[in-house]
Amino acid sequence: MKANIEKINIEGIPAFRIETEDATAVVSPYGAHVLSYTVGEDDLLWVSGKSNFVEGKAIRGGIPVCWPWFGSAATPAHGLARINMWNMEAPRDEADGSVTLTMTLEKNGLAAKMVINIGRTLTLNLTTVNESGEPVKLTEALHTYFNISDISKIRILGFEDCDYFCSLAKVTEKQSGAITFDKETDRIYYAGSRIAVIDDPGLERQIRVERFGSDSAVVWNPWIAKAAAMPDFGDDEYPGMLCIEAANAGDDARTLAPGASHTLGTRISLI
Repeated sequence: MKANIEKINIEGIPAFRIETEDATAVVSPYGAHVLSYTVGEDDLLWVSGKSNFVEGKAIRGGIPVCWPWFGSAATPAHGLARINMWNMEAPRDEADGSVTLTMTLEKNGLAAKMVINIGRTLTLNLTTVNESGEPVKLTEALHTYFNISDISKIRILGFEDCDYFCSLAKVTEKQSGAITFDKETDRIYYAGSRIAVIDDPGLERQIRVERFGSDSAVVWNPWIAKAAAMPDFGDDEYPGMLCIEAANAGDDARTLAPGASHTLGTRISLI
């Protein structure tokens, strides 16, 4: 089956709905942002009902691209990629029935190329080239928001016995067993497996999350108070979402020499 590609508009933001034999996705060149990835009946990704869809503001949900810095190291928070329109090449049909999208952006002496493949799996590869004459420190993340049934019943497998930095308490601890949730969680996990599994008994599914070019993964849920404090996040939405982010964050920051490159990637699939 040849993929069906439809140009759409989401509250003024251009996007494409891509339907393959295996999955349907919605992707926008604004932020090189994947907004939806549906296999069967359920979307694997989550977008807030209160999200902004306005140029100059970040979209809350899907897979925001935090680049060329992660967090509040500079302004705007989480970098420039997610609030800029990327240059997009024509979609390419692959022999296996999947579709590949390629987008580019140049900022601050850095050239970024995002390659998104939509099919049986959803794969994103973000390559950064330092085109300046000086070394550049790069921190970044593919800030994936997953659609889940109930955060209090979720388990994340793959980080057992892994060291993590708690961004709330500012301490480093060791993970014991599967990750579970009963409060606000904002952590950077180092090393460990580059494959994580979201075990969701409520939706009777498991989501496999792979990382490439990444020795750090961010795990985040805002819980009650943080959700209420964010204007683009519904007060009662936090139980239905979870972030597992392929990252180069914290101690996993990368320094690119002039002319050097680095690729950060993630692959998402149902098990």
